[in-house]
Amino acid sequence: MEIVTLGGGCFWCLEAVFLDLEGVRGVSSGYSGGSDPNPTYERVCSGSTGHAEVVQVEFEPGAISLKEILEVFLATHDPTTLNRQGADVGTQYRSAIFAHSLEQEKTARAVIEELDREGVWDTPIVTEVTRFTEFFPAEGYHEDYFRKNPQQPYCQAVISPKVAKFRTRFASKLKSGRK
Repeated sequence: MEIVTLGGGCFWCLEAVFLDLEGVRGVSSGYSGGSDPNPTYERVCSGSTGHAEVVQVEFEPGAISLKEILEVFLATHDPTTLNRQGADVGTQYRSAIFAHSLEQEKTARAVIEELDREGVWDTPIVTEVTRFTEFFPAEGYHEDYFRKNPQQPYCQAVISPKVAKFRTRFASKLKSGRK
């Protein structure tokens, strides 16, 4: 198993996408990249901790490559906006890849360079690529949030359309029963 830590706006959105992806064995929501030694959702949302909302994705490299994980990640949020995803604004919503190894860092930079070269986005990707230092698990109620709260307005307005778009675009990469 391998782990990569990704930030791309609200962790509820990222978690909902990656839970459906073949080869992913687990997804944990949390905080990374800041200086607060005891971050909470409220403090991270205030923007005062330096942490980003992130997910740690545990995946089986024999079933899905890091490159494929990153391609899904970069396609399911806007990696061209600095410190913003839709209405969510602040460094806590930045697009970030926290690489757990030098190899992950090289792969991340290569994928970003390739997508920029191909002109996938109208503007350059601003996703930060840094070395992973520490992960702080989010409070328990954040885990599997979309599945547990499908009628919540944010889930209906933001997460549901994002997951539907992901399922259509990456249908061949979905876990059985999620297609």
